[in-house]
Amino acid sequence: MFSATCAVLRNIINDRSKLNQRVEAHGVYDSITSFEFVFILHLMRDIMEITDDFCQALQSKSQDILNAMHLVSTTKILTQKFREGGWVPLLEKIKLFSNDHGIQIPDMSCPYKRGRGRSRSKRDQLTMEHHFRVDIFMVTVDSQLQKLNNRFKKDVMELLVLSSALDPRDSYRSFNIKDICKLANKFYPMDFSEQEKLHLKYQLENYKLDISILPEFQKLSTISELCQMLAKTKKSTSYPLIDRLIRLVLTLPVSTATSERAFSVMKLIKSKLRNRIEDGFLASCLITYIEKDIARGFDVDSIIHAFGITKERQVQLKMPNFSK
Repeated sequence: MFSATCAVLRNIINDRSKLNQRVEAHGVYDSITSFEFVFILHLMRDIMEITDDFCQALQSKSQDILNAMHLVSTTKILTQKFREGGWVPLLEKIKLFSNDHGIQIPDMSCPYKRGRGRSRSKRDQLTMEHHFRVDIFMVTVDSQLQKLNNRFKKDVMELLVLSSALDPRDSYRSFNIKDICKLANKFYPMDFSEQEKLHLKYQLENYKLDISILPEFQKLSTISELCQMLAKTKKSTSYPLIDRLIRLVLTLPVSTATSERAFSVMKLIKSKLRNRIEDGFLASCLITYIEKDIARGFDVDSIIHAFGITKERQVQLKMPNFSK
């Protein structure tokens, strides 16, 4: 759509009946036909091509956790390879694109100058190649790698992979007693006693044979459905340790989403204008912002009345008692 967008902007610039839009269109046209814009555009496309399969897997309604975790590893490897050897092919591709669309290509050996005063004098020694290769290319790719490493750490990936051993899909193809026992021992040590950890292995062996002959357990596709079927057929009382472990695994998305939600809200509450907010007041603001449904139920008059009572109590405590 690059050529079509440029054609539309040129039509607006040349149309004398749209005086108000001509200046704005001219500024937009100058921006998108600059080499830096084209460079960032191609860089974004290459990164999105690397991460597309992984993003599609995460957005799938029926997620295959094990394959999704494999995509995490391959995405990290491909992103690292792109960082190490993707600069020259990317630059050559951008130069061909620029020549085809009449975009001026800067001399990469020339000094990069931007800004005024001290900021400009400090960067006069940097070349255009350094600006595009280090300041844009490497910084962007490193940011993607950092997000992948922070969001999908080794212990988190191991937790998800081990949890997939409980997946009932495809006639319990991923079922693995060793992985399930490792899941309970490593990630939920406080939820099972030492005796229960030892008994879990034998309970899993009985469970494996039991569900293989029950037709209602063969049509399940999610761990949530498995938990419901265990409760429906009263198997949860026969296999209490397995039922407990499944329930713990099912709380994982909820706890993760709650943490992500809290951190997202923190960025909204503690902004640049309120960067010196104290912890107590920040916690109160976060609670009211996160629990909006509960906060909407409070009446303004009741809040004022509560503050009034608190103030009266403080005054009474401060007043000296002369009766004594």
